[in-house]
Amino acid sequence: MFTPHRSSTIAGAAVGTAELIYHNTVRSVRKGHENAFMALFVNLLQSIMMAVIFYFMFIVLSLRGMTIRGDFMLFVLTGIFLFMTHVKTVGAVSGSEGPASPMMQHLPMNTAISIASAALGALYIQVLSVFLILLVYHLGWGPITIHDPIGAMGMLILAWFSGAMVGLVFLAIKPWFPQVVTVMTLVYQRANMFASGKMFVANMMPAWMIAMFDWNPLFHIIDQSRGFAFVNYVPQNSNIAYPVYVSLALLAIGLMLEYYTRKHASLSWSARR
Repeated sequence: MFTPHRSSTIAGAAVGTAELIYHNTVRSVRKGHENAFMALFVNLLQSIMMAVIFYFMFIVLSLRGMTIRGDFMLFVLTGIFLFMTHVKTVGAVSGSEGPASPMMQHLPMNTAISIASAALGALYIQVLSVFLILLVYHLGWGPITIHDPIGAMGMLILAWFSGAMVGLVFLAIKPWFPQVVTVMTLVYQRANMFASGKMFVANMMPAWMIAMFDWNPLFHIIDQSRGFAFVNYVPQNSNIAYPVYVSLALLAIGLMLEYYTRKHASLSWSARR
């Protein structure tokens, strides 16, 4: 009577899983706020405030001449959008329900659905925020011209994917060291405020300075996104392959760690959170 119905066909199982991911994605978006619009508004406010702060910081420090020739606000927004997408996804995935969560006791719920829902919820909020901010800027202050919108959108997806893979690794080891992983996640997010290199133009950086940033996949993603956004900028100190390979490596590591953790999970772990 209380056993969930399971489809005997692959197509039926796929549809059922997609439906479950959809409903859990809605739940993950509304988890922080009862009103989904409030979750979007808070994210919009964070992005706008960060863009305004960086804009005036460039003006006050007279660093505007070191940016890419073109729309200065677009230069700022390309860094802010990808940074916010990456770190928000890291936080969402690392904070999703793990194998010891009470939600895992309700079939057919599992950790894969929880991870996918958290990642998709973060992507939904970020993409909607990007389009709303660009629309308001386009209509209120002046037209925005993006040289290659598809390529720029691809970099946003790559920033999301890499953030999800980092969050997956944190999530896999969180049941073993919950407090340590919480601190590590926070440190990683805060460190990327500088380590992402969103305030700099990679082509104008000296070699010793590039060595401080090129280990970070997000640095490559942001620089490549500016190559797609600006017609007169060709990235020379970054590439797309590096963040892709690092993300795939983190995916493999995260899946292995998550599988091992899931097999050894205990309900008593939830009491340590």
